[in-house]
Amino acid sequence: MKKIFIILIISVSILSAQKITGNQLLDKAIDIMNPEASRATLIQTIRTTSGETRTLKYRSFTAGEGEMTLMRYLEPARVRGNAMMMKNFADDIWMYNRRTRRVRKLASHAKRQNFEGSDFTYEDMGTGESWKEDYIPKNKGKSKVNDVECYQLECFPSENANVAYSKMVVWLRTSDYYPVQVDYYKDGELLKKLIMENIENIEGHPTATNMVMKNVQQNTRTVMEYEEITYDVEYDQNFFSERRLRR
Repeated sequence: MKKIFIILIISVSILSAQKITGNQLLDKAIDIMNPEASRATLIQTIRTTSGETRTLKYRSFTAGEGEMTLMRYLEPARVRGNAMMMKNFADDIWMYNRRTRRVRKLASHAKRQNFEGSDFTYEDMGTGESWKEDYIPKNKGKSKVNDVECYQLECFPSENANVAYSKMVVWLRTSDYYPVQVDYYKDGELLKKLIMENIENIEGHPTATNMVMKNVQQNTRTVMEYEEITYDVEYDQNFFSERRLRR
């Protein structure tokens, strides 16, 4: 009788795992990846194909569960005071140049361009709820990534999606659905990998304090590291505006 009971528990657990659909996994991942708002200081280190490195420092503000982002350059001195704002999950991008004191809106295709010559595109940095519209997710079951048990979530572009990738594979921890790795494919070939490191619980939110984007085709990499971050912040309705961008 005891053996039958154990078998029943295992069977129920397997069935429960099978019932989790790709859409449900994507919903859970987006919820945990995009808190309502945040304020952070980030250090970005870019390694080029020649092995040289460039370092930049930013102050970042996000709201609307990732729908709006404002980033202001702190270092190096040549770009201090410049700023960038994204709205509608990077569909709309504005740049402010401190020296000319001008704001310009980038063309819609700019979201596919690399941010400051890094391995991150504006699209990579502005994702959120838009994944639900742009991708069709499929739960491919469980496997381990760096000894962490994960769900393997394959995401293919929806019919009318305007995205840069032909496929994404997102590896989500089974314990809380937080992503530990994202593989980006273009024209069917692996283009780059985003690896989430040093995941800490900060103010109740799992947070990768180190994010490494590796371009496997060009042999370059970019590290985004949080120097500090808080989620206990609110912004007024005029914060994400051209006027604020100029400050």
